[in-house]
Amino acid sequence: MGIAVEFNPDLALREYSEFLKGARKKEECIPERLMSGQIYSFLKKGQRNYWLHGEIPLLKIDGQNLSRPLASIIILEAAHILINGEVWTKGRFQVKNVFDANDATIHFESYKRVK
Repeated sequence: MGIAVEFNPDLALREYSEFLKGARKKEECIPERLMSGQIYSFLKKGQRNYWLHGEIPLLKIDGQNLSRPLASIIILEAAHILINGEVWTKGRFQVKNVFDANDATIHFESYKRVK
């Protein structure tokens, strides 16, 4: 038996409406109002590792589909916990920049921030 671990180059959260419908916990979703400089909590199912030494993209996930980056964030902390016997990763992130959804500017090349 092995240990299932995912290495994530981004933070992909669900649409806030999933929380409003009761389908997801609030921390599993993109904050209702995403603001630069603010710190938010996140929760992801599974044991995940994130890069902590710089900016990564915040994405919206819908099933297997990922959006373009919605913001540039820094993961401040991430910890693995058990909830009802299942492994989850919880943490906090700070928003560095929020991107305009109508702007076609490229903000990341893979995991590297483009300025």
